[in-house]
Amino acid sequence: DADLRAALVVRLQELLAGSADPGALAHPASGPTVVLVIGVNGVGKTTSVAKLAHRLQRQGRHVLLGAADTYRAGAIAQLQVWAERIGASCVAGTPGGDPAAVAYDAVDAGVARNMGVVLIDTAGRLHTQDGLMAELGKVVRVIGKRLPGAPHEVLLVLDGSVGQNAVQQGKLFAQVVPPTGLIVTKLDGTARGGAVVALRRELQVPIRFIGTGEGVDDLQPFDAARMAELLVGE
Repeated sequence: DADLRAALVVRLQELLAGSADPGALAHPASGPTVVLVIGVNGVGKTTSVAKLAHRLQRQGRHVLLGAADTYRAGAIAQLQVWAERIGASCVAGTPGGDPAAVAYDAVDAGVARNMGVVLIDTAGRLHTQDGLMAELGKVVRVIGKRLPGAPHEVLLVLDGSVGQNAVQQGKLFAQVVPPTGLIVTKLDGTARGGAVVALRRELQVPIRFIGTGEGVDDLQPFDAARMAELLVGE
């Protein structure tokens, strides 16, 4: 029934809606916009940082990347490779170093070089949860010391294909660093769109971007109306 379908689309759209312009980042009065990107390993966090950087560069913003996932040498190397590929600067420390120190240096460099945006990748290993969460709290405090008001955005990356698991991850991270938005990855088919509804409802955090593939352009601002149409279309 067309009326029912239309009503359902409207209801879903209301449920999924966040800000009027999900892709727009906060703008501090002075200095760079500092964006902290958090989430467990394996959800596409580092790739999402690179895609977001690429997107901001296309908008004419000067972007600096901070490789603060110091526990995985692979994560540092991966971000450096991405930085080179998209032509962005990257501040990195040594593998096993202090993530908060790298985050501080990245913000410091962003201020000194008059960058528009500083994007900071963070660690996401969950096997030592308490340690990870304490570390994230420290990163946030250190960033705020260097630039009061920062981080201006905290984007939590969640894998849209793991459903309830992603909700639990989101709740854990939110206890330490309340996110300002979600990036939901691995949404290559509409079948996984249902996860988006659950995440939005359970976490009460607006979805800002969705990742739909591996390419550097496969990150789009979240479109609640389009997602509602897709979900009801099934």
